[in-house]
Amino acid sequence: MTLTAVRPRAALLASVAGAMIVALDGTVLLVAQPDLRGDLGATVTEVQWTSTAYLLAVAALLVIAGRLGDHYGHRRLLCVGVLGFGAASAGIAFAQGIGPVIALRAAQGVFGALLQPATLALLRLVHPADRLGRAVALRTSAIGLAAAAGPVLGGVLVTHWGWRAVFLINIPAALAIAALTLAVRTPEVPRTADRRFDLTAGALLAAALAALVHTLAGIPDEGWTGARTGLGLLLAVLLGAVLVAYERRSAQPVVPPVVARSVPVTASMVLLLTTSGGLFGALFTVTFFLQQGLGLDPLTTGLRCLPLTLLMIAGAPAASAALGRFGPRRTAITGQLCVVLAVLGLSRPGSAGETGLVLAVLGAGFTAVMVTATGTVVGDAPPGYAGVVGGLKQTAMNVGPALGIAVAAGLMPLTPSAVADPGHRLLPVTDPALGQALPAVAALAALGLIPASLLPRR
Repeated sequence: MTLTAVRPRAALLASVAGAMIVALDGTVLLVAQPDLRGDLGATVTEVQWTSTAYLLAVAALLVIAGRLGDHYGHRRLLCVGVLGFGAASAGIAFAQGIGPVIALRAAQGVFGALLQPATLALLRLVHPADRLGRAVALRTSAIGLAAAAGPVLGGVLVTHWGWRAVFLINIPAALAIAALTLAVRTPEVPRTADRRFDLTAGALLAAALAALVHTLAGIPDEGWTGARTGLGLLLAVLLGAVLVAYERRSAQPVVPPVVARSVPVTASMVLLLTTSGGLFGALFTVTFFLQQGLGLDPLTTGLRCLPLTLLMIAGAPAASAALGRFGPRRTAITGQLCVVLAVLGLSRPGSAGETGLVLAVLGAGFTAVMVTATGTVVGDAPPGYAGVVGGLKQTAMNVGPALGIAVAAGLMPLTPSAVADPGHRLLPVTDPALGQALPAVAALAALGLIPASLLPRR
């Protein structure tokens, strides 16, 4: 079957649209949560669980979903995932209590996990190596655009139609993506992966990831020294150790040995984890400082961060060109150095123009790493395992931000009494939010230079 017959344009559109609906949903919800809380009479903790339940389901099931896609077809998984995502959104839009909303958000996370690895696997199946980088760059730009547009779109929808509208818009989008997916034709791939699936290994992996993400998400409230944090990390480590021991004896490991032994794939996963941790840890700290330290409102804070968004969108094509000219290793190292230096630059307060310039460097560096690592992950995936590799990539992109925020939050005064007393609303510019948290986040990002140096030269 030729590449013309498999309709690469339809596959690219389905991949981009599938990635965008997930990115848009996450940022739109942030704007809708206050209205949702008031309408349903929910507590702050219950509202937080509308995000946590989704995050836990996605993080726990991404690798398993990728493995299922390798078994049963990524086109099928994408179609099922996006239709389920839309159905769960419809249920949330008509829910009459916070309990059903939380449960349906978890279901939405399950279907989100099904569709995300498939969007990457489709790119690998229908694009030759010399065109794969451009497809990945376009997908990266689209995700950045969706994430940036989310708060604006959410504000318009909530203002005019209420919080339910942010979920209703997912329904026609999901139907359109499903129809587009049905138009995709993919070449036959040799079934190198066994069709049987080890449920025990899958359950152990899901439990370990859920424990880790839940613990990291709780660090802003508990701190690194809290009892729950220690118990949660211990549980995650124990489950991980049991999983590794079980996988060594399993005939059908959830992460096949051919994937685990691939240096480019493994290095790219670690690189994505540390880089996304650096970006989100820095954003968490900077937005906290701008609003709580300098007293800026959310809109002004968003405008201050606009250079970051613009470079994430516009920088993807340039990153793709650099990847083709200089190769993965040099492009990734350069991008990672930009991330590290930008995070360190943000640790010293500056003017709005200086902050915007540093954020632009951060966005450009992050995009260069994203395009390079994603292209390497997808391009170097062993035949028949594009789905599980895509799931690992998305898992790194979910755990990384949680880790980066945890690192930053563990060094910041997040309680109201610590942030400010009634007579002093603004934090001093030398506050640990910048002076201690951001160097630690930069150190996390700097760890990514090690896996970046292990990527292929060409």
